[in-house]
Amino acid sequence: MIGKYEIERVESGIPGFDDLIQGGFPKGTTVLVTGPTGSGKTTFAVQFVYKGAEMYNEPGVIVTLEERAQDLRREMKAFGWDLEEYEKKRMIAIVDGVSAVVGIPSEEPFVLEGNINAEDFLRYIYRVVKSINAKRLVIDSIPSIAFRLREESRIREVLLQLNTILLEIGVTSILTTEAPDPSRGRISKYCVEEYIARGVVLLDFVEKGVELKRYLLIRKMRETKHSMKKYPFEITEEGIVVYPSGEVY
Repeated sequence: MIGKYEIERVESGIPGFDDLIQGGFPKGTTVLVTGPTGSGKTTFAVQFVYKGAEMYNEPGVIVTLEERAQDLRREMKAFGWDLEEYEKKRMIAIVDGVSAVVGIPSEEPFVLEGNINAEDFLRYIYRVVKSINAKRLVIDSIPSIAFRLREESRIREVLLQLNTILLEIGVTSILTTEAPDPSRGRISKYCVEEYIARGVVLLDFVEKGVELKRYLLIRKMRETKHSMKKYPFEITEEGIVVYPSGEVY
C-alpha cells in the first residue's frame, strides 16, 4: 500500500528479490538494472522474462543488442531455461539486434535492420510487443542502443521517447546499462538513465577477505517502500537468488 491505494505488482521471478520491493515491481514501470561487467545484469533481465512466461503465464520480449539470439539461448540453457520452448508458444519473442549490425545473415523471426534510426527502432519494438501481447520487456543494453543507432548525442531524447512508449503500452520493462564506477557514484554510462527510469537496481561486487561477493542495492523504486541497504545475491545453477535476510554488506 502507498497512501490509500493499492499498487498492482508484477512478480520478478527472482527468489528473494520481491521481498525487498513489497511483492514485486509496480505494474507498467520501467526499471534500470545497472552494474559493472560480469555483475549479472543480463541474467537478471532474462530471468524476469523467462520466469514471467514459465510461472505467471505472462508473455515477454527480449531485445538483445549485445549478443545474437542464438548465443543468448545457448547461454541461458546453463540455468535450465529453454527460451526456444516458449518462443514456439509465442510466450517469448527475442529480437536480434546484433546480426545485421555486424553483417551476419540471420534467420530469426525478429531482426533489427542494420541502419535503423531511433524512431524506427521504437516503432519496431512496439510492434513486436503488440504481436505477442507482451506484459514484460527487456532491452539489453542502453549503451548498445546508442552505438547501434549511431546517435549517442541523442541518447537522452531517445530514452525519453522509449520510456513514454513503454508507459503507454503498459509493459513492465527492464533496461540494462553499464555502471562505470559505482563506488564513486557513477552508476550509469550516460548519467541520465537513472533519472528517466522509475526504478534503479544496482548489481555490484564487494571484497570480502580474498574474494569478491555480489550484492544488490535498490537505489530507487517509485510507488514502493524499500530498503537502501546492500543485500547479497548469488548466480546459482537455476539463476539469481537474493538473500533479503542474509548478511547486509
